[in-house]
Amino acid sequence: MLLARVEGNVVSTRKHSSFEGWRLLICQPVEPSGKPDGVPVVAIDPLGAGMHQQVIISSDGSAARAIVGDNKSPARMVITGIVDELKD
Repeated sequence: MLLARVEGNVVSTRKHSSFEGWRLLICQPVEPSGKPDGVPVVAIDPLGAGMHQQVIISSDGSAARAIVGDNKSPARMVITGIVDELKD
């Protein structure tokens, strides 16, 4: 699980059929302080996260494929939670 910040939407003219109907978001992994930590990733958004919200993303590909309902999907990252606040 990674803490990340939503940085944008993915718009495409062609995509894998398993992504039809799903929002794909660009998520920047961050440290708890908000400092970027690594390269941005594309994640499926089943929760309706908003721009610049902090989210928890999972890299469990089997969970992502289960969410889209296709065992052969290239899905790997999925948003599993929206962060209200971080506590020390």
